[in-house]
Amino acid sequence: MKKVLWQINTGNSPIISTAIHNGHFIRKEIKDFLFLNEEDRLREEDPYVGLFTKYFDNRIVVYRSRFEIDLNRPREKAIYKTPKDAWGLQVYKTDLPKHLEEKSLLIYDLFYRLMSELFIYMKKRYRYFVVLDMHSYNYRRKGPDAPPEPDKFNPDINLGTKTIKNRKLWETLIEAVKEQLSKHEFFGKYLDVRENIKFYGGYFARWSHENFGPNVCVLSLEFKKIFMDEWTGEADFEKIEEISRLVKSLEPVILKELVSLGAKL
Repeated sequence: MKKVLWQINTGNSPIISTAIHNGHFIRKEIKDFLFLNEEDRLREEDPYVGLFTKYFDNRIVVYRSRFEIDLNRPREKAIYKTPKDAWGLQVYKTDLPKHLEEKSLLIYDLFYRLMSELFIYMKKRYRYFVVLDMHSYNYRRKGPDAPPEPDKFNPDINLGTKTIKNRKLWETLIEAVKEQLSKHEFFGKYLDVRENIKFYGGYFARWSHENFGPNVCVLSLEFKKIFMDEWTGEADFEKIEEISRLVKSLEPVILKELVSLGAKL
């Protein structure tokens, strides 16, 4: 179990891969207030998504659970206080003491301070850069033995781009990424890749575009949990490896488009 906050690796690349909902660890002083059991908590986290980043030089993998502090929400919404904040789930037995909330928010503030420093560097070094903001989502919410939710509203990969403010600038890159994801054979099928069907991109993407646009393009990749059993938490590591290779295959596609934009590689 990871007690550290996150893992940040940097290298010589204009592409950053992130898994900010990967974490499961919650510090003990918070756990003492939890009402939500561990199984339900795990089901709403993004287990194994950190492995999707492993082939990139720039990697950010968060190890703290979103149920302690959600880095993909605005600061005032980053702690789940009511069931409405957490898909109808009751997270805590009682309200968290103020000092515990403040300690969690220190983690939030540190994360965004580090991201700001990193993005300032990336903008100065490359002019234009891309963030692959990777997540996963459930599609069998009615139960382990119930039919999955219809494919019509649940693509294998949902590409969230709604927070991009300079769509025209990044249009060619976005289309090239969608094409690359769609043409990759995945265990005998081609993946259903669609844009802004189920998710539009969260606060991390919005913050990035508001503060560093038009120099950054954050692509929020939401993978349907076809690589695991969302009810038991059991992973299919062959499929996880294939997804890791799939997202790595985006690298030359993205670099080509960055060059055409005038990035300093």
